[in-house]
Amino acid sequence: MDYLPLFLELKTRSVLLVGGGEVASRKASLLLSAGAALTIVAPELHIELQQRHQKGEFEWLQGAFKTEYFEGVFLVIAATDDHILNQHIFSEANNRAILVNVVDNQPLCSAIFPSIIDRSPIIVAISSAGKSPVLTRLLREKLESLLPFHLGSMAEIAGRWRERVKQSFASIRQRRHFWEKAFHGRFSTLIANGQLQQAEKQLEQQLTQTDSRPQGELVLVGAGPGDPGLLTLKGLQVIQQADVVLYDHLVSAEILELVRRDADKICVGKRAGNHSVAQEETNELIIKLANQGKKVVRLKGGDPFIFGRGGEELQIAAAAGIPFQVVPGITAAVGASAYAGIPLTHREHAQSVTFITGHCRENGNDLDWPALARGNQTLAIYMGVMKAALISQNLILHGRDANTPVAVIGCGTRPEQQVLSGTLSELERLAQEAPSPALLVVGEVAQLHHQIAWFGQQSADQEQSADQKQAAAQISRPAVIDLV
Repeated sequence: MDYLPLFLELKTRSVLLVGGGEVASRKASLLLSAGAALTIVAPELHIELQQRHQKGEFEWLQGAFKTEYFEGVFLVIAATDDHILNQHIFSEANNRAILVNVVDNQPLCSAIFPSIIDRSPIIVAISSAGKSPVLTRLLREKLESLLPFHLGSMAEIAGRWRERVKQSFASIRQRRHFWEKAFHGRFSTLIANGQLQQAEKQLEQQLTQTDSRPQGELVLVGAGPGDPGLLTLKGLQVIQQADVVLYDHLVSAEILELVRRDADKICVGKRAGNHSVAQEETNELIIKLANQGKKVVRLKGGDPFIFGRGGEELQIAAAAGIPFQVVPGITAAVGASAYAGIPLTHREHAQSVTFITGHCRENGNDLDWPALARGNQTLAIYMGVMKAALISQNLILHGRDANTPVAVIGCGTRPEQQVLSGTLSELERLAQEAPSPALLVVGEVAQLHHQIAWFGQQSADQEQSADQKQAAAQISRPAVIDLV
């Protein structure tokens, strides 16, 4: 062990920082956040340091470093590009038994700054003893994604309750069991939801209740359109805490791989024309599992509140008295269109976007076709493959130009993504050729795919001549298939 990890209390302690550049500014921010009584020695100050000095946050000794500045100093940091000065500061500080850090020069350090994950009062520090700062930064990034941001609030409340719990339970084992139950149960969820008063009431109830069974809950999580990188940070944290995950067919295998290994995974998905699990059965399963004290995650493709029937499932949970929370996801229209290089709005082409479902009735009475057929807007149509012909016919019948650009995005955001481009009159054929699941995009913005496609293999348009590109930019064009 090259360095002994210690956490230093710097509040009101004198800290000397030599240097006034950008690196010094970063160190100053860290030291000030820890409450240090900071003095900076430098001929000039970085713009950010100037602003903080004007607010009176630290003392500035303008000019060159002098050894007399060591008087009463607890810690000194050298953040200059003058190697001779840095060596001098290190030697003089060492002679005075003052902790010293020379930035980016590990041999000249009796103290080093680790990578820090701040969930105050929970602090996690990672160090490679100065040997591989990039590696420690990568580890920090991974841990940041695993540690919920509400840990600090949870620790603060636990600290206030610690003595009371100690009085209620004589043995260390009982106290440990109490806190493990709290940190893995409803108390933690209420903190994450920002319901701090309810969280303290939950601790009160846990102290007095005789039933040792944990209280179950439901978490509705949006998995996004497919790319596991689009799963939200909170979504990742929740699925790694689940006891059981009820997932749809639209949830990609890569995302299911991120679920906690010992969690039960149950597919309750539905496909067009093949309802493997009825919605009523799913509702009953949610209630049954939650009443067993389990943390149930309902994992849905896209966003659960955008044509995902998430609201219906929460109504069932609410009626059954089951606690719940929602973690939104990136909906398919946003994710798939972005990966296809199709902006849903554009100043020159579309001033609004409408999300609609393709599960429409044959008589067309369920959609306002005249409103949908107006120009200068984008239609993002979910589950529209089977009704593509009806959608195309109704839009044209109510005034939308048959040559309006369209795109059918199959397997959006996934490696096998395909974007099929054409006109509104060709929508039925394009939809039949697209891989499932597919999103239909109707509107002038669909043509921009040929100019700004970026994901996967390059669009054929990007390899064409300038004349061909200009021709492709016209609204009226024959249908082409792009692998993106």
